[in-house]
Amino acid sequence: MVLDTQTLPYLNPEKDRRTVLITAGTSGVGFFTVLQLHLHGYVVYLAGRSKNRATKAIERLRCELAAIVEGYSLEQRAKRCLGELHYLEMDLARLSSVLETVAAYQQLEENLNILINNAGVLVLPFTVTEDGFELQLQTSYIAPFLLTIKLLPMLERTSYYHPEAGPARVIYVSSVIHRMVVSQFNLSTSLNYYPNFIFTWYRFAVAKTAGIHFMKMLALRNPRILCVSVLPGNVMNTDHFSYLTRLPIIGFIFWCIFQICSYCFGITSQEGANPVANCCMSTSITTTKDNGSHFLSSNVKNPSIIANNMDYAAQTWIWTIHQLGKRKIDIS
Repeated sequence: MVLDTQTLPYLNPEKDRRTVLITAGTSGVGFFTVLQLHLHGYVVYLAGRSKNRATKAIERLRCELAAIVEGYSLEQRAKRCLGELHYLEMDLARLSSVLETVAAYQQLEENLNILINNAGVLVLPFTVTEDGFELQLQTSYIAPFLLTIKLLPMLERTSYYHPEAGPARVIYVSSVIHRMVVSQFNLSTSLNYYPNFIFTWYRFAVAKTAGIHFMKMLALRNPRILCVSVLPGNVMNTDHFSYLTRLPIIGFIFWCIFQICSYCFGITSQEGANPVANCCMSTSITTTKDNGSHFLSSNVKNPSIIANNMDYAAQTWIWTIHQLGKRKIDIS
């Protein structure tokens, strides 16, 4: 099913200011998600570590927007207002940077309607961050966990004081790779085994499974906020696999595999962004029936058995709280 984002509601930011913070909104699925939100009148903050990259992305977005608006009818131009685009510096590989970004955002805005945890690094050599976590686990799960928990008061306040806007939303962008995890896991295990080009996939799968656990627990603990995970689909045309394709000899084999998979099963980043935009803006998705759900396109679809297990989700939550506490990070 192809989602038609033009059916989603359009806003006038001068009358109904709704804010969005998205991680990794400068490329891929994130870029086109920002494009859709901006087209529908949202005030979007792109959080990332490179100001130069964000500036170029915003310039490209404005060019894309101008081309789209050029095709509007006179009636559409009268009814559809563009939002705003802003940049916030944040490096998910440093938890101190996450805290700094939260503080900066709180100085800029009173409310937060939508938080999109889209960032994450994929299939990289085993690397430990300055915070003592494996890099993929930190960027795909621990840093988004911290960012969300710290912004939770703003999300709750927005839902309470602006009910006309619907519930505040937390969107976690998942991956089909999470289905590689077929048994309960210990997040303290490094998984630094040989050959790395195989175990790097599993480390990423564990991180994405933990992210789905997070959305389920967050929904359980905060029923007024809409918390969902969404699978964009098999987006293959990105540079996420560059580590594998640059390996000596075997890299060419990986490149051929990815090209074949992209041709047979892949979708574009623009197509992958539509389900994310739908979870952000659709009025048919509600806290009553959808909180904690996992979406594929516009439909609720169960994630893997491990990701769907609430006992495992509770263990993931407790482990994360404990690990952040060990690092003297207050999550209250």
